[in-house]
Amino acid sequence: MAQFIDYYQTLGVDKGADEKQLKKAFRKLARQYHPDVAPDDPEAEQKFKAVNEAYAVLSDPEKRAKYDKYGKDWEHAEAFEQAQQQRGGGFGGGNPFGGQYTYTGGGGEGADYSDFFRDMFGGAGGAAGAGFGGGRSRAFRGRDIEAELRVQMRDILEDNKQVLTVNGKQLRVTIPAGVDDGQTLRLRGQGSPGAGGGPAGDLYITFRVETPAEYRRDGADLYRSVDVDLYTMLLGGKLTVDTPTGAVNLPVAENTANGKTVRLKGKGLPKYKSGGNGDLYLDLNVHLPERLSPEEKETFTRLAGR
Repeated sequence: MAQFIDYYQTLGVDKGADEKQLKKAFRKLARQYHPDVAPDDPEAEQKFKAVNEAYAVLSDPEKRAKYDKYGKDWEHAEAFEQAQQQRGGGFGGGNPFGGQYTYTGGGGEGADYSDFFRDMFGGAGGAAGAGFGGGRSRAFRGRDIEAELRVQMRDILEDNKQVLTVNGKQLRVTIPAGVDDGQTLRLRGQGSPGAGGGPAGDLYITFRVETPAEYRRDGADLYRSVDVDLYTMLLGGKLTVDTPTGAVNLPVAENTANGKTVRLKGKGLPKYKSGGNGDLYLDLNVHLPERLSPEEKETFTRLAGR
């Protein structure tokens, strides 16, 4: 019997967690267990995959509803419901084995569908049966495939299509705008072919988004430091700043304090599947001149009262 994995426990959230809570928990754990952050932790990669798997299911309302109802057998929900409809009349109602089955997520008494699916389809969890009686060949679902796709930050500024070669065939994949580093996309039916007429497995693509060194990313928001010359910080002026979507002219007020943070609204990355953009935060740092002319040195000496 396949071991039950509690996706809510994996992300450290309650079963009633909303989308915002799920995303916050996912980002925190993805950063914690990212192989680049924890290269010396042999369990980090497995934990990182587990976090991605949990978020991929719970962040999708349709998948989450099936998971909440069927537990570890949620991927067979459609096959079960279709078979239940086809056989419903012969069993005198919805549940062919009588009683009510309600999945609670804890694997407790009466909550596991494993025996239900095994009796319905025959064999172990990977089978999506071709028939219900003996003497007929069973159909087995194909193996899932995991792959990684490395993209640049510029590739996620809008939906971007790329052609990948998987199992010898070419697939046209859409890279969603604003996708997070470590986020996983599931392509149903694009894994290994099934056996005995069974369905193909799925393809799971984990995105590795390479953020330029000058930026720090937090979801759709970006952070970076910018050097500003001393005279502009003291007297005010304009500063040309590069952003992911192009250069902008930033006004700098007189007597701007060193380290002041300025927000450029909407100049961050696209918000994943929610519209709009995040913000770009700039830390303004004074860049002192390397050499002073005699006149400049005289001026600063006079200002210092020496």
